[in-house]
Amino acid sequence: MAHVNRDKKKLLSRVRRVAGQVAALEQALQADADCSAVLIQIAAAKGAMHSLMMEVLTGHLAEHVVAERDEAVRIRETATIVELLRGYTK
Repeated sequence: MAHVNRDKKKLLSRVRRVAGQVAALEQALQADADCSAVLIQIAAAKGAMHSLMMEVLTGHLAEHVVAERDEAVRIRETATIVELLRGYTK
């Protein structure tokens, strides 16, 4: 996956953001924060993970579907993404 290697710095930054959000969630729970504060941290962690997912998915679509010359590979990659999205949106 060339796009993952090419965008490694940006993706690692997003991963660190996810880790920070999860750490903040853990701290909120450890500190007996009220449920609204915990919900806010959960939403922030989910948003950070979603942003990471969209960044990688965008690169994958551009490089492995749209720019792919082999129709069989495009079809296979498209099916893989559809299955991924079915699981991700549950």
